[in-house]
Amino acid sequence: MISRDDVEAAREQTAGLVRVTPVLEAGRGALPLGGPAGRVPGELVLELELLQHTGSFKARGALHRVLSARAAGRLDPDVGVVVASGGNAGLAVAWAAARAGVPATVVVPERAPVVKVARLRELGATVVLAGAEYAEAQAVAQEHRERTGALWCHAYDQPEVAAGAGTLALELLEQVARRVDTVVVAVGGGGLVAGVAAALEGTGTRVVGAEPVRAPTLHAALAAGTPTDVAVSGVAADSLGARRVGEIAFDVARRTGVVPVLVEDADIVAARALLWREWRTVVEHGAAAALAALTAGSYVPGADERVAVVLCGANTDPTDL
Repeated sequence: MISRDDVEAAREQTAGLVRVTPVLEAGRGALPLGGPAGRVPGELVLELELLQHTGSFKARGALHRVLSARAAGRLDPDVGVVVASGGNAGLAVAWAAARAGVPATVVVPERAPVVKVARLRELGATVVLAGAEYAEAQAVAQEHRERTGALWCHAYDQPEVAAGAGTLALELLEQVARRVDTVVVAVGGGGLVAGVAAALEGTGTRVVGAEPVRAPTLHAALAAGTPTDVAVSGVAADSLGARRVGEIAFDVARRTGVVPVLVEDADIVAARALLWREWRTVVEHGAAAALAALTAGSYVPGADERVAVVLCGANTDPTDL
């Protein structure tokens, strides 16, 4: 379980080391809807977290995890850290480890995008390809941790990781001139939605968690009353490909009343193309899932509702835009 206090502590520890990413106020009626609905009502704000170090929000939580462990004397500088990741968390942990001057081992599924694997190696990480899904890569990473004593950095289900992710929400509220009624984020393993919901708890700002129909981890957990495995596939599986939502995300989502919505692959692809066409913003499919919640009508804001969409990552191949 994490709280706003944990997010505030993460912000203090990482201040000056992570980027305060910009906000684009897109205005009223900025997004078209398919069919007779016309345009999305309300006002739209885009939080450009894709401009964060390593190209995704993951840098925030990874750095908080590594620095916290070092401060507590739990980071062996000779062994370093290990993480299992579809790509973005691995990039973030490799970057954080480099900042701390320790080695990083990153275990990624064999289908991880080539652009992410190449960048991992540029950051100095040892890359291990293992399995078809995140869960299989995680098993290999756990074995490495047990064998070497490396610091375990979870891609999403650790308090430091989730709290670090939530720091973007604190910045968002400060950057936007007027109120924010709703924040929409993509959900995979749930570190981002957990951190954002904890950061915004008590502020009156609603959190909407958008996840692909073909990877409905939060929906499945809320329906079952506990995190449960789901089948994972689809265009966003490289970044929203966790088989189950994390315990932290499940607890925070239930406590704070996160609104879960589902989006189809076709709507994710269309939202990604729209971001490029209208704002020349390149995002990965996982990030586009948050915008798809609006453009596909999975979440329909009110006429006066001010909605912020977190565009959480840009580690993608832009040639198919």
